[in-house]
Amino acid sequence: MTSPAGPPPPGGQTADAAAYADTFAAEPPALAQARHRAEAAVDALGTVAPVGPAVGATLAVLAAGVGARSVVTVGGGGGVAGLWLLQGMRSDGVLTALDADPTELRAARRTFTDAGLPSGRTRLIFGTLVEVLPRLSPGAYDLVCCAGPPAEYSKQLPGLLDLVRVGGSLVMHGISASAVGDRSQRDPQTVAWRELVRGVKDDEDLVRAVIPVGAGLLVATKRG
Repeated sequence: MTSPAGPPPPGGQTADAAAYADTFAAEPPALAQARHRAEAAVDALGTVAPVGPAVGATLAVLAAGVGARSVVTVGGGGGVAGLWLLQGMRSDGVLTALDADPTELRAARRTFTDAGLPSGRTRLIFGTLVEVLPRLSPGAYDLVCCAGPPAEYSKQLPGLLDLVRVGGSLVMHGISASAVGDRSQRDPQTVAWRELVRGVKDDEDLVRAVIPVGAGLLVATKRG
């Protein structure tokens, strides 16, 4: 008699489960092309890696779940994260994409154009978070998604949360790629993630969770 398979190892997905999650996600051709182009740019230019299909589909579900009309992305990997979010947003929703890297912003513009999006669906802003955050309206956004290196926005956590309306969420990708729980690790990315985790845990107005998909999503939802 064959023994039943044991549970997956604690703390993460099995490789098969991760592969299935990517396969299960319905990745439209425009998104697949944008992801392949962004992946090539990582090797050639050292730009930010795009999110994979499983992460993108999760972002779309989160956007749809809050009926998102206004969304901000920070460092979206050539517009790939933004295009997934637009899949889940309302048809009249507007995505604001922020990036301090002009190469990334140009790639995002191409991604949105190739997908056939009307120009009014997206707003692209060049600049650092320190420069741009004061120009955005507090409490006006249903979802804020950070998909770039955490060191670029960890110091701006209060300002990012200030953008989110009650019932909306701040989503940050990449937490599982760092050894957050290993105190001996002091590289900049891990330190930045520890600062983000500490800030989210210390805020009693947030309901939070880590979703173990892709490189891991840290989600913090603002409650009333």
